[in-house]
Amino acid sequence: MKFRHPLAIRALAFVCAQVARVWISTLRPRMYAKDGRRHPVDPREDRYIYAFWHDGLLAPLTVHSHPIQVLISQHADGELIAQTCQRLGVDVIRGSSGKGGCQALLEMIRHSDQAAHLVITPDGPRGPRHELKPGILMVASHSGLPIVPVGIAFSSAWRARSWDRFAVPRPFSRMVGVVGQPIALPPPPLDRRQIEDLGQRVNAELARLTLEAEALAAHPDQPLGAAPTIQLPPANDTARETALRRVA
Repeated sequence: MKFRHPLAIRALAFVCAQVARVWISTLRPRMYAKDGRRHPVDPREDRYIYAFWHDGLLAPLTVHSHPIQVLISQHADGELIAQTCQRLGVDVIRGSSGKGGCQALLEMIRHSDQAAHLVITPDGPRGPRHELKPGILMVASHSGLPIVPVGIAFSSAWRARSWDRFAVPRPFSRMVGVVGQPIALPPPPLDRRQIEDLGQRVNAELARLTLEAEALAAHPDQPLGAAPTIQLPPANDTARETALRRVA
């Protein structure tokens, strides 16, 4: 069922946000950082473009201890998601690689000097699933912000019958994020060969980190090399930012 009337979308977003707060509080987020830092890092120290696949779009709601801006589609479904995110304290920029895409990417670049991280799902909003589109490379090159690929997985989740098999984690399940090393891009202009090579590199890293996250979600005691573990307190905890701690 599609909701297109503004008042209906606004009312449903309010309900979704209230339900999400309760639901998120039951999840057990766990982050593994390849670079040994606590992610998301304080944007006053370093700012990044965090990238993960579209099916894990709910993940930022569980760990946004610092300001983030998320790129969300301009489609009707995107409006509901955008309003819900805003009610949960997540800033959004509307657009995609399709409708409104150029304007949204330019908006992200224009806001790249603000004290917030950028978040992009590079295979959205219509896929193909887990295939990177070059828009994220444009934003990274023009803004000078490194791309930080993140693999997302859940120990138990419902899957939508959509192009991305959108994941809705079941209550009390684990959300696992594996944060890769930052990837810095050269300044513009990027030629076609650079775009292809960089796109393949980021795509491959996202695929590898996602597989690691899936393994850790299924077997939480499995070690991840020498990477430190960041254990987060339950979402919706006002002390989340100060309670971040490393676990051996």
